[in-house]
Amino acid sequence: MTDLLIVGAGPAGRALAHRAARHGVQVTLVDPAPEARWAMTIGAFVDDLPDWLDPTVVAAAADETVVYTPRRRSLPRAYAVLDAAALQDALTLDAVHVVPAAAARVTADRVHTVDGRQFTARVVVDARGAAEVSTTIPRQRAVGTFVAAADTAPEMVLMDWRATPVHRPSFSYRVRVDAHRDLVEETSLAADPTEIGRAELAQRNAARLPGARVGPAEWGGDEWVDFPMYATAAPWRQTPVRFGAAGGLMHPATGYSVAESLRWADVLAADLAAGGVGAALWPRSARWVYRLRLRGLAVLLGFDGPQLTAFFDAFFALPIRTQRAYLSGRTDLTGVLAAMLAVFVRVPWRLRVAVALGFLRPGFLRPGRRVPAPGPRRSPCPRRGP
Repeated sequence: MTDLLIVGAGPAGRALAHRAARHGVQVTLVDPAPEARWAMTIGAFVDDLPDWLDPTVVAAAADETVVYTPRRRSLPRAYAVLDAAALQDALTLDAVHVVPAAAARVTADRVHTVDGRQFTARVVVDARGAAEVSTTIPRQRAVGTFVAAADTAPEMVLMDWRATPVHRPSFSYRVRVDAHRDLVEETSLAADPTEIGRAELAQRNAARLPGARVGPAEWGGDEWVDFPMYATAAPWRQTPVRFGAAGGLMHPATGYSVAESLRWADVLAADLAAGGVGAALWPRSARWVYRLRLRGLAVLLGFDGPQLTAFFDAFFALPIRTQRAYLSGRTDLTGVLAAMLAVFVRVPWRLRVAVALGFLRPGFLRPGRRVPAPGPRRSPCPRRGP
């Protein structure tokens, strides 16, 4: 018997275990390979990272981000790529009881492992991610290649929509990973699982690569990203409590989740230390913000390449504080509404019709229900880690 039992030792689960232990909560962490080394690329806006995070986990950073829509825009908002291994080491588990086992059954107060053991707790939190959900949910997919870092200062390109095709659109994401490597990655922001695959994204990415700078094989070759954009339309109703990407902390219109999970790990840990059961994760404002962002995903799913380019050109013309209200945080309902209205006013009038149709589209993107789109494509695509 323990106070808190967490299933899953990825960034979200490990962060929650680390912070809960710091708050004096008795924690048990269950994962089949709790010490498996992380190797994923984790990007985040610097102002989304929590104050308690060790700054040495930042592997590369720039004071601004860049987007091409198709014009070049320089946005005064710092962006960082984290060292995944350093982040894992910083989230220490010294005061956590770690159980190397796979969970077979998880309920609100107990976990049964595949080897026949049973663990009970006052609160169980499932942080195993959102990889296994309905096959009809739009997915974000990307293929990236590591190349030798340029001699110049890093240009953190969040989105490059230049030359995106009309059908099955994608954009280029290009960031400095560390002192030696850059990542060039072709990303499908969010699309029907059958719409665009790895081979097509790899072909597009190869066309953007500066061949002379391609790095050696020991850098890991291609990076493949593939995850659903959300797990449920109402994550606050899940039992047991879920945390991280599968618990509604992934932005359903961008795919960012890691920084948000790091920030809310401390909120949830404090709530559990005070005797709560996880309700602090979902105040009323957070529920409405999540619903609105799901509608934002529905809007994006109906756009072709030129429409997505025009949409993001309007979005990134907004003041940084308005952009941040939509891209970051979970409780600023007024800011999210203001950002959505501001984009609607700025887009070309023909695109306003498509925006309105997408926003009012029935079905609310519930798992198991395909959502028809008005455009020539059936669904869309961003990614990374706030």
